[in-house]
Amino acid sequence: MPKLDLGLPNYDSLFSTEEERQESRLEKIVSIPIDKISDFKNHPFHVTMDEDMLKLIDSIKENGILIPALVRPKDDGTYEMISGHRRKYAMSHIGLTEMNVIVRELDDDQATILMVDSNIQRENIYPSERGYAYKMRLEAMKHQGKKIDEIPDDQLTVEYSKKTLGQLVPNYDKSTWADAALGQEMGMNRKQIQRFIRLTYLIEPLQEMVDGRHDSEIKIAFNPAVELSFLTVDEQYDLADAIVANDRTPSLAQCQEFKRLSHDGELTTEFIQETLEAEKPNQKEKLSFKMSEIDKYFPKDFTPNRKKDLIIHLLENWARKKSREQER
Repeated sequence: MPKLDLGLPNYDSLFSTEEERQESRLEKIVSIPIDKISDFKNHPFHVTMDEDMLKLIDSIKENGILIPALVRPKDDGTYEMISGHRRKYAMSHIGLTEMNVIVRELDDDQATILMVDSNIQRENIYPSERGYAYKMRLEAMKHQGKKIDEIPDDQLTVEYSKKTLGQLVPNYDKSTWADAALGQEMGMNRKQIQRFIRLTYLIEPLQEMVDGRHDSEIKIAFNPAVELSFLTVDEQYDLADAIVANDRTPSLAQCQEFKRLSHDGELTTEFIQETLEAEKPNQKEKLSFKMSEIDKYFPKDFTPNRKKDLIIHLLENWARKKSREQER
């Protein structure tokens, strides 16, 4: 015989206090298997074995995890990481299998905003990572109903001097733009945020060059990169190939010319190649080689900075030795 639901309180609620019911709703630190925690979807921050990661690994070995990670539950019984990707990576490297976390119910937008905010203040963040993070947070804020005013692409010009935003854009509405929510929360003007977001329109090889993580070790400055983001995908690939082939990056003025010609449909592969082949006035001869050529001489856990320091140290010893030999 089916039980009748009379709307009466159940046994547990009759014999539990209000204090106990409040306690059951409080967030607690719990330990869960690391293999049940997936990375945040489209996580914009790279987690790599760099010098900071080696320090984090040493810290965890010595002190354990001092701050629990933040996760949210998924429908399949697993969890999604919100804050703690680097700690999870370090723990997995050490061989630890469980992680202390706080489990919090969050919708997609809340989770995105928390994920960005927990990472964006780190010191070593690539420019492209910052661009993707700002882009994701901006979309989440829009979903939450916050009014965000976009800056037209043709107004995302490079600031050549310390002019005010009003001088750069004559029709700028100070009362509207000054209230840009994301700019306020990030402590930056909204135009600069939009310029970081422009980096997300670059193809991967050019993003790597802006970040300084390309295999060729070629580095593109931020302002030229913003201008290059307006080129088509095919034009960007032509440019990336020309940069590597000539071991040379275009100047800001050259990037602006590329952008103008691309807008008019007149940018050609030949022009890109000819521009990169021409020596810039300030171009200096430099020595370069690929890391793959020397990796075999270093331990696997050596970061690029440690390799550089060791090379300089060995060269200094060699120079001192040569100097002593000449004095004899």
